[in-house]
Parts: sequence; structure tokens; C-alpha cells
Amino acid sequence: MSVLVIGADEITPIKSVLKSLGANEIEHWDARNENRINRRPLPANTDCIVMLTSFLNHNTMKKIKTEAKKRDIPLVCAKRSVSCVFCEYCKVFKLNKEFGCDTCE
Repeated sequence: MSVLVIGADEITPIKSVLKSLGANEIEHWDARNENRINRRPLPANTDCIVMLTSFLNHNTMKKIKTEAKKRDIPLVCAKRSVSCVFCEYCKVFKLNKEFGCDTCE
């Protein structure tokens, strides 16, 4: 599965969690320059998008959400914390029982 992570500067802990959940290719856009992100097309091979909402403005989030919906790509919206990304990913892909994530329900 190919995952696009948008937001934050450093996502090493998040990458390891995504790999444990089945992601084999992870691309990261840090979103430091919002114009660059808003004009950039989503990669063609993207299977899932993870938006780290603590680091994105509303226009960028709206643009990504719209593009994901058009292309029927699952969208995970989470804060920067690894546990939040894990729980939201499990909710979107209905993995709560498989991975024992009961904390967010």
C-alpha cells in the first residue's frame, strides 16, 4: 500500500507505525509552503492519505479532502501523535479488533 503523509517536519515514528499496518511505500509532504502543496497533484499510485491536521491550514485540508474524495482514496485525519494516527488509521480501515485499539472509541 502506498501512503501519502501531509504535514509535520519529522514523521519517522509515524512511518514505522504505518509500515507495521501494511504500508510499503510512504511519501511525505511537509507542507511548509502551502502554495506548493495546493498546486501539487496527488501521486497517481496513492492508496491512502494521512493528513496531520495540526500542521495544515484549512484551505490545504479542504483541497486534499476534495481530491481524495474525487479519486476515492481513503483519508485519515489525525493530530501529530503516533497513537492518534494509529487509532484513526484503524478506524478508517476497520482494524480496531485486529490491532486491539479500544482507546479511541
